[in-house]
Amino acid sequence: MIILPAIDLIGGKCVRLRQGRYDDVTVYNDDPLAQAAEFKAAGAEWIHIVDLDAAKSGIPTNHEVIREIAEKTGLKVDTGGGIRNMETLTKWIEEYGVSRAVLGTAAVKNPEFTKEALARYGDKVAIGIDAKGGFVSVDGWTQESELKAVDFALMMKDLGATTVVFTDIARDGMLTGPATEATREMVDKTGLKVIASGGIGSDEDIMEIKTSGCAGVIVGKAIYEGRVDLAKCLQNV
Repeated sequence: MIILPAIDLIGGKCVRLRQGRYDDVTVYNDDPLAQAAEFKAAGAEWIHIVDLDAAKSGIPTNHEVIREIAEKTGLKVDTGGGIRNMETLTKWIEEYGVSRAVLGTAAVKNPEFTKEALARYGDKVAIGIDAKGGFVSVDGWTQESELKAVDFALMMKDLGATTVVFTDIARDGMLTGPATEATREMVDKTGLKVIASGGIGSDEDIMEIKTSGCAGVIVGKAIYEGRVDLAKCLQNV
């Protein structure tokens, strides 16, 4: 299982939201590049970065910051937020050097683009499945859909997806423990590589989510608040 320390960006700063609410923001670092360098020093090989401004608006906003992190740290960057057309996706992968781009809202609203993206870039594209009460949310988690998370994952698998980033919105930023059973269901019913996100609040939570069979876990707030020892966990998984 891969641990992906997380950087969420608003206005060029590292932030975390509680349950995806844009009106409940905590700024943890004004320098995302320095934060990424800290993660690398702890032993991380991957980093998960979300442009929250773009996730809400659909317009890439913090792309130069993400590009700088990819170029200057050498970390494998898994990134999402506002990637809703082939032009933007191509820039991320071919110009900005990200290792994997995550399609969220676009995957729900534009299956033809998603199918084309998966055909062109394969496992360099992941599908972001952000769920609230088992249903998929879009537009930076501000709108709910009528799609069940597992059903949607199976639809994406039919389009060629191999990897999903599965977030339990209710747990995100709450430090209350991961959605282990929901993640296990996603793994077992889809056969996809599942990267779990949301709720990690301790080193023990990381070992718990590993039992779900997930391929990776994203950890954000728990690292910033000193509840997870990233270097130690990277050695133990």
